Amino acid sequence: MNAVRAVLVAFVASLLLGLGAANADATFGPKVGVRAPDLGTLPDQTGRLRKLSDLAGKKGIVLVFYRSAGWCPYCQAQLMALNLGAADIQARGYNVVGLSYDSPTVAKSFVDKRAITYALLSDPKSEVIDSWGLRDPQYPVGHRAYGVPRPAIFVLNRKGVVKASLAEQSYQKRPPVAEVIKALDGIK
Repeated sequence: MNAVRAVLVAFVASLLLGLGAANADATFGPKVGVRAPDLGTLPDQTGRLRKLSDLAGKKGIVLVFYRSAGWCPYCQAQLMALNLGAADIQARGYNVVGLSYDSPTVAKSFVDKRAITYALLSDPKSEVIDSWGLRDPQYPVGHRAYGVPRPAIFVLNRKGVVKASLAEQSYQKRPPVAEVIKALDGIK
C-alpha cells in the first residue's frame, strides 16, 4: 500500500510541478512590499494555537491559502506537492504553512493520511481569509464552499511583509512548487 501511495503522490506532484508559471503578484490579496494583515492566533491541525512568528523559518513563511483538504482534490494535490518540496523551501530559510476554513479535525485527518510535515492552520469563520481579501465570492451563504479562500501563496519575511505572491485565477490551477522556489530564489 505504501508503494502505491508513493507512486500516486509522485504522480500528482509531477502534474502540479509541470503546470505553467503562476501569475506573479496576484490581483487579489495583499501586494508585494506591503505588510500583510495579522493572522492573530489560529489553531493548527492538532488544535494547538499558533502565530506565524512561531512557525516562521529563519527568513520567513510560505503561506498557502487553500480551499479544503477535506473535499478539494486540487488542494489535496497542491498540499502533497508542497510537502515534497518542503525540504527545499526550508533549505532557503522558509517554512511552509497552510491555511483554510477547515476545522483542525479535517486538517489533522489529511495531515495524518498524507504524512504532511508542515502546519495547517484553521480559520473556520474565514476571518483571516476576509482580512486578506481572499474570500472566493462565487459561493453563496449555505454552499459548502462558502468562506473558502481563492487559492494563493504568499511569501512573507519575518516582519510580515509580502515578498512574493503567486496565484492563478482558477482554483483548478495552482502555482507549482518550482515557481515557489523560483520566487524564493528571487527575493533579495
